[in-house]
Amino acid sequence: MGGAGIYIHIPFCKQACFYCDFHFSTSLKKKDVLIQSLVKELELRKDELQNDIIETIYFGGGTPSLLSKSELELIIHSVYKNYEVAPNPEITLEANPDDLTNDVILYLSKSPINRLSIGIQSFVEDDLKSMNRAHNAKEAKACLSMASQHFNNITIDLIYGIPDMTLEKWNTNIETALSYGVNHISSYALTVEPKTALDTFIKTGKYPPLDEVLALAHFNHLVKKMEAAGFVHYEISNFGKPNYFSKHNTSYWQGKPYLGIGPSAHSFYGNKRSWNVSNNSKYIHALQNNQLPNESEILSKKDQFNEYIMTGLRTIWGVSLEKIDTNFGASYSEHLLHEANKYIVKELLSLEDHKLIVTNKGEFLVDGMASELFMI
Repeated sequence: MGGAGIYIHIPFCKQACFYCDFHFSTSLKKKDVLIQSLVKELELRKDELQNDIIETIYFGGGTPSLLSKSELELIIHSVYKNYEVAPNPEITLEANPDDLTNDVILYLSKSPINRLSIGIQSFVEDDLKSMNRAHNAKEAKACLSMASQHFNNITIDLIYGIPDMTLEKWNTNIETALSYGVNHISSYALTVEPKTALDTFIKTGKYPPLDEVLALAHFNHLVKKMEAAGFVHYEISNFGKPNYFSKHNTSYWQGKPYLGIGPSAHSFYGNKRSWNVSNNSKYIHALQNNQLPNESEILSKKDQFNEYIMTGLRTIWGVSLEKIDTNFGASYSEHLLHEANKYIVKELLSLEDHKLIVTNKGEFLVDGMASELFMI
């Protein structure tokens, strides 16, 4: 029996962050019926993971911290009722600082949730306003003070590459985060996704264009600071103290199966991938009629190889040439070594113990390099 994860997408937010392109609704009118639909989907899909033990449950969104204690417990109970769950699973809840009042933190600490992922993004007031975040800097700090008294497994998100953010300001953000004793930080460059408000603002001159040189300077500073503080840079955007890596996300990067429940959620099992409809009403309607609102595809050998390259290169475990030989054949490992050679010469990739690993110099360029190594 293998290990697997369940991702549950809660598609509601109080307001829309300008940079976000995830699926969510700011109207909570359908919340009750949507939660019943999540429970229904968990029941209908229980056979998909009948040979696997659930090691991680992850509430993402949207904003899962908008759910009440009873709603969260209903969903978790439904997982336990329909699936075989490991004795001590990692159960993560994504939360926004403005939802994490003292009362909420207390009830979460008494619930099965044992890991909080808090969407701080920045401790600087101007940045939060420019991103249209629902919380302010004071709430960010207050919720971390309280949460760190009740949870020892906390991760926070920080965004870098924000225009006009000086290195000094970015350094203050990192140091503030570290001062709360968190054991994990996920940090992403601000990116412009098509059709987001940020995309429109930049095109119409209401927001300065993004600066890749600035983002690189922020990234390099972050890597140095985090490693000096005893964190392992185990995936390009993720830093964890030993024993505090995200088990759920690591299972994605290592190709373990996972079930995605809720509108727009994706699932993966071996060579099959499926995704749910990105529409709350259609999702609810299908499940009320005992139908699964998803489409699926079978991944070709090339797709599976390319996916392994993309995820493997982003992690400290790298891409194993032995695994490629075994799973895909010698022609794939020959192709990979041939294409990777130009990056090895430039010291952007290194070959150690039959593993292709990105170097410090190559980290910021990893996604572009990975796509150059794909089998087309």
